[in-house]
Amino acid sequence: MATSNKRDYYTVLGLGRDASEEDIKKAYRKLAMKHHPDRNTGDKDAEEKFKEAKEAYEILSDANKRATYDQFGHAGVDPNMGGFGGAGAAGFGGFGNFADAFGDIFSEAFGQGRGGRANAVYRGADLRYNLELSLEDAARGTELKIRVPTQETCETCHGSGAKPGTEPKTCPTCHGRGEVRISQGFFSVQQTCPKCHGRGNVVTTPCGDCHGAGRIKKQKTLSVKIPAGVDQDDRIRLAGEGEAGINGGPPGDLYVVIHLKQHPVFQRQGADLHCEMPISFAAAALGGEIEIPTLDGHAKIKVPAETQTGQVFRLKEKGIRPVRGQRTGDLFCHVIVETPQKLTARQKELLREFETISQEDPGRHSPRAKSWMEKMKAFFSA
Repeated sequence: MATSNKRDYYTVLGLGRDASEEDIKKAYRKLAMKHHPDRNTGDKDAEEKFKEAKEAYEILSDANKRATYDQFGHAGVDPNMGGFGGAGAAGFGGFGNFADAFGDIFSEAFGQGRGGRANAVYRGADLRYNLELSLEDAARGTELKIRVPTQETCETCHGSGAKPGTEPKTCPTCHGRGEVRISQGFFSVQQTCPKCHGRGNVVTTPCGDCHGAGRIKKQKTLSVKIPAGVDQDDRIRLAGEGEAGINGGPPGDLYVVIHLKQHPVFQRQGADLHCEMPISFAAAALGGEIEIPTLDGHAKIKVPAETQTGQVFRLKEKGIRPVRGQRTGDLFCHVIVETPQKLTARQKELLREFETISQEDPGRHSPRAKSWMEKMKAFFSA
């Protein structure tokens, strides 16, 4: 990106020029987690925004570079411009501050370090568990037992990966730094050590239980309290129940994600419930009282005479009270007038007689049909 086309570094991070070092670090971490390529596979726009935020952080997190940038702008820190006491080879090759923040971001966003700090302590990965619930359990709340595969700190080696009585040795490739520096002319780039993968040490005599990993796979049973009113894709956080941390770091969290099973009667929309209510032709025409199901049992509603298919009846507060919110939803019953099937000879005879009588005054008995026919005649005669 040409210097003249670059956005102001403070604007990139969404900060004012009086921002503190902590403000700069927080802003960068937020943008990096949002736009990191691992979270936005194939998204070129996100990749460019990640690179832009990274470049801004590299300059503003360094007191000397920031002072130069504040005085001279992009030209002062552009290695291709030279002069101004700018970044130069040291500026873009010295990733010390960036590596610290970058390692923190990976440990929080992805649950593992990606190099840059030998023997660093990293938080364990967060885990996700998809839990299928019936509509009734989601509405009323429940408590369930779940079995979760996870990685826990090896009790034999206490997470070191080394056989008891031995210790990991300093990595001979990076000499304990966790990184190796590659210089190419004017530029110098630091990368994760390929030998120790950023840990700074190597296990020469691995633990027999975890085989040098420091963590072992296990299945654990957890009790999950489901609050009343949870909905599709709601998450329940179980703190500290994720994977074990690296080098003694804290464990991650477990997120239980709710998935509602399809219900044979009801469809949920937020706090409201909807259902279809099939009624006979005679009941729709004559009216009457019918019984319908609710989550709490049954309820009766009065269907007025001459009810048409598609008419909706509302039962107040017969829906679901959501986790967040005070109002209990309603139950909406959608009337479906059912055409009779497998008629007997007597039923057919009566229906033909009924149709004959109805045709004597179609405008009175079938006003919608008459209106439709009149519109059709007008359309074809136009």
